[in-house]
Amino acid sequence: MSESNDASRLTTPQEWRSYLRDYSELYLRAYPAEDRGPEQARGWMGREPATEEAVAAAEQRLGVRFPPSYRSFLLTSDGWDEAGRWIGPVESCDEVAWLRDTDWGEEFIEIYSEEGIDDYVAVFQRTLKISNGEDCWFLDPTEVGPDGEFAGYLFEPKYGELYRFASFADLFQNNRRFLQETAADAESAAAGN
Repeated sequence: MSESNDASRLTTPQEWRSYLRDYSELYLRAYPAEDRGPEQARGWMGREPATEEAVAAAEQRLGVRFPPSYRSFLLTSDGWDEAGRWIGPVESCDEVAWLRDTDWGEEFIEIYSEEGIDDYVAVFQRTLKISNGEDCWFLDPTEVGPDGEFAGYLFEPKYGELYRFASFADLFQNNRRFLQETAADAESAAAGN
């Protein structure tokens, strides 16, 4: 497990709106048109903003108040269609769940318990699952920074790798760096044709 050193924070809907607009444009540059779904053709990868009531209802259902960056993200876009880099959709307020209560969580806990990898099992038992895809993101409400941010985790089941980040915003920022490299490679290849 490793932690991102990126100190970027996105804690207001206004900051997220600008960031996500740029993120959408970067995603569309990184992935050729033939690799995109119809929802990505419109140029905005997000959804309608969640209402304050929807966020509060999700928090009440889960028994936890979301950290500032994730809460502001949901108030900007109630989920995200495709984050890229093997991270699929980011969950909406209605979809976010305790990892341990999902089919994925049950499977991960069983596999890593049998393998005796207790630190992974502990993470799987205490985190919120906030994305789908080949890889997935989790938020840990037991690891709270001085800024109120929950630690975020990127889990790559195919490789059995779990990476720790300082916040939800840092998970997005990690993906953004990958998209920048992918977009640069795509543009370089297109210029060479």
